Amino acid sequence: MTRRINAAGLSHIKQWEGCELVAYKDIAGVWTIGFGHTSAAGIPNVKPGMRINEVEAEHILRNDLAVFEARVERLVKVPLTDNQFAVLVSFDFNTGALHKSTLLKKLNTGDFDAVPTELMKWVNAGGKKSKGLVNRRSAEAGLWAKGQFVASNTVSVTKAVNKKDVAVIVGTGAGGAATSIVPVLPDVLDAVTKQHDDLTSGEWARIIVALVILSLTIYGIYRKVRS
Repeated sequence: MTRRINAAGLSHIKQWEGCELVAYKDIAGVWTIGFGHTSAAGIPNVKPGMRINEVEAEHILRNDLAVFEARVERLVKVPLTDNQFAVLVSFDFNTGALHKSTLLKKLNTGDFDAVPTELMKWVNAGGKKSKGLVNRRSAEAGLWAKGQFVASNTVSVTKAVNKKDVAVIVGTGAGGAATSIVPVLPDVLDAVTKQHDDLTSGEWARIIVALVILSLTIYGIYRKVRS
């Protein structure tokens, strides 16, 4: 059975495609209706003056997405979370280019972190950068990050430390540096917990290692200040 896009992905596509219940010509002059449906996607054929309701529009959208859901399943060789699967369906639905993209090549080597950067390369329409596509790719990158794999979770730990807190630690001097370290780490743990409450034990182990490295770095600063 073909994997289906999740609710978050469906909502994302609806938001960025928009819903038109009366047939219109898109930017390329192609007759379109509903959530970006054209005759090239299959039935129904879109004709001038055609009208549908919202229920029909969603039904057409789900039928159109089935093709891209199957493509993602066939083309991607690494395991995906539901959100990641949804992002690739959305991307392929919008571009039809997943099969020939560098994004796919890098992903299939296990480079999950390359996907957001690769997404942002697909922001041109008619040879010019489109603000709408920039926003759409940014939203896809955000959805990709939710429930992402270990490498990106570890990166997020380093971002959990507020720059002001680091500045305070560096500037406290020998007397205050040691005491400043202690309050910061619980804050980091709290931030990580709020953002990654679904982490596995293995992922937590990597986060703890990152925190230890952070602690040693701060301690090194303390030693330099003291000496």
